[in-house]
Amino acid sequence: MKRLLILLFLFVLLVMEGVALDILPVSLLKGDFVFVSHWVFMFLILIAIFYDREDTYFSVFYALLFGLLIDIVYTGVLGVYMFSYALGVYLVHGMTKLLHANFFVTLLLGTAGLILAEIFINFIFSVTGIAELAWQDYLVYRLVPTVMANIVFLLILYPFTIKRLVKWKEEQISASSQF
Repeated sequence: MKRLLILLFLFVLLVMEGVALDILPVSLLKGDFVFVSHWVFMFLILIAIFYDREDTYFSVFYALLFGLLIDIVYTGVLGVYMFSYALGVYLVHGMTKLLHANFFVTLLLGTAGLILAEIFINFIFSVTGIAELAWQDYLVYRLVPTVMANIVFLLILYPFTIKRLVKWKEEQISASSQF
């Protein structure tokens, strides 16, 4: 049941990503800065840190699934978001084995994972000729605003989801040790 709730919440975030720019003030959108919402990815980071155990990879599976859905719904190229989200979440999942799960580590891993995924997405789009933005312009006008906006979303999402994810993880551990 918990996994279905996680899937449902990820689906709601996927739908909300499409209208995220409509929520922002028009004055922010008129400038040269480009904000890309990666709300699904930020929640996947929380799943990787607070829900997955060392031997489970639910977050990576969800990253593949919802990355593919994002590719189908929002982009014309299949696999870009699927592989970049899965790679970013997999690396964050690996880093959680080395670092304690707390607020500052979540910010650090969320930022690092998002930067990695965003750069990988832009690299694929630039190689295929879809994006023709110079790397300096990409860094200033897309990467920095995108990272800042999504970290704000992570800060908003963090207090509402952490206790629930940790509780579900403990229930998952206790259920598996009953045998």
